[in-house]
Formats: sequence, structure tokens, C-alpha cells
Amino acid sequence: MKVIRFEDARGRIHYGEQIDGLKAKLIEGDLFDQFKVTGETAEVRRILAPVQPVNLIAIGLNYRKHAEEGGSPIPDVPVVFAKLTTCVVGPGEPIVLPTDAPDEVDYEGELAVVIGKTARKVSQADALQYVLGYTCANDVSARDCQIRRDKQWMRAKSFDSFGPLGPCLVIDPKLDPNALAIRTVLNGRVLQDSNTRDMIFSVACLVSYLSQHFTLLPGTVIVTGTPEGVGCARKPPVYLRPGDEITVEIEGIGKLTNPVRADG
Repeated sequence: MKVIRFEDARGRIHYGEQIDGLKAKLIEGDLFDQFKVTGETAEVRRILAPVQPVNLIAIGLNYRKHAEEGGSPIPDVPVVFAKLTTCVVGPGEPIVLPTDAPDEVDYEGELAVVIGKTARKVSQADALQYVLGYTCANDVSARDCQIRRDKQWMRAKSFDSFGPLGPCLVIDPKLDPNALAIRTVLNGRVLQDSNTRDMIFSVACLVSYLSQHFTLLPGTVIVTGTPEGVGCARKPPVYLRPGDEITVEIEGIGKLTNPVRADG
């Protein structure tokens, strides 16, 4: 089932099962508890980020070829950092190049995992039972802040608009999150083209590992790392510029597209 969070013609926000780009079947109840798809439909005026995360946890260097392209050793344990939830935007909303750091803003297409029920110290074997569904993410990153200016990742990855999510939340227990084609396309040019099977740490491993250290609340979003092909590793580097359009596409989920603009 593909679930969207959307604004209807009267400005009201709903969850619904997507019928097409224009209509959705309304969902009744709590997406993180008990819910059902009703027979009532509503017009979709604007698709929003599929969830409003309570926490946004990210993983670095989680694809073998991405670690290799940057000359980094394969990590022994997941590289964990956080993004501020205020960076989240939905499909079609602009990625805004920040006034203080507009020149080296990079894309990172990623699979995002949405936690559906409280997870604390869960086993890897049971971990996927705590997942509600999956969506596309773009872990936008200001490389100058990340690498030279701050020398840590939080600000570089948390500027407003640096967390696009969407277009939908796929709820399907049969979906294998580590067997999905993933691509990132900039202005029609494919820059990342991989598969989630190249992850160093699987989705089940990540959920279990994180739950040993933090309580994963319903609505927690985990962005699981990016494959090779990021802009900063290219020669010459490829960074986002005003007027660009960037799309993250994941097999079985859909396409998350955002325009790019300057601040102000």
C-alpha cells in the first residue's frame, strides 16, 4: 500500500491511500496504531512529506562503493548522526541553498525507514517487525561545513530544507529493503545508480543496532546511507545550483523530486 500525507482542496491535511496524482482514499485512525482505509476519497492538492519525524537519525558510509570512492575504510559499526527535524520538506518543495554556505551543497539519495512502534533493544531477527514502511530521502549536505568549516556533520546536514522525504510511504511487509534499485538524477543526468543490497549494514541490522542505544519511537525516521556517485567525489565536483531539479528514485516506492533555489 502506498500512503500519502496530503493537503486537500480546502487546505485540510490527511493521510490516504494514493489512487493517482489527483485523488486518495482517506485513512481513518492512527497510522502508528490502528487505522483503516475508508471508501471516502478526497482531492489531492499538494503532497506533503509522508511523515513528520519525531527524530531523524542518519547513517554515514553505509554503501561499500561509496566508502571506496571517498577513500574511507569500511566501518566496523554503523556511523550514526542526527539531522534536525526542521530540515524536512516534501516532494516539490525547494531545496534552499543557505546564505552562509551556498557553494558546496551536495545530494545524497537514500532509502528512509519509518519506525511504526516503540523499539528498544530489539534483535536483528525481529527488527523489521518494528518498521511501518519505507520512503525516499535526500540527505542534502553542505560539504564545506561538513568537511572544513565545522568538521562535524550536524549543521551541514540540517539546514532548513536539507531533508526531503517522499513521495509516499510504502507499507508492505513483503518488501525486501535490501534488494531495491536506487538512483539519483540531476537535471536528467543519472549520477547515482545502485542497489540497496550494497549496504554494509542492512536495514534490520541498523534498526536493531540503533535500538540498543536509543529508544526508537513511532515516527522515527532512519535514513540509511547513500550509494556511490555523490557530487563531492566527482572530478570535477558537481554541486547543486539554483534552477536545478534533483530526483531520488527507489524501486517499488517512487520518485522524490525537488527544485533547487537560492535563499532569499
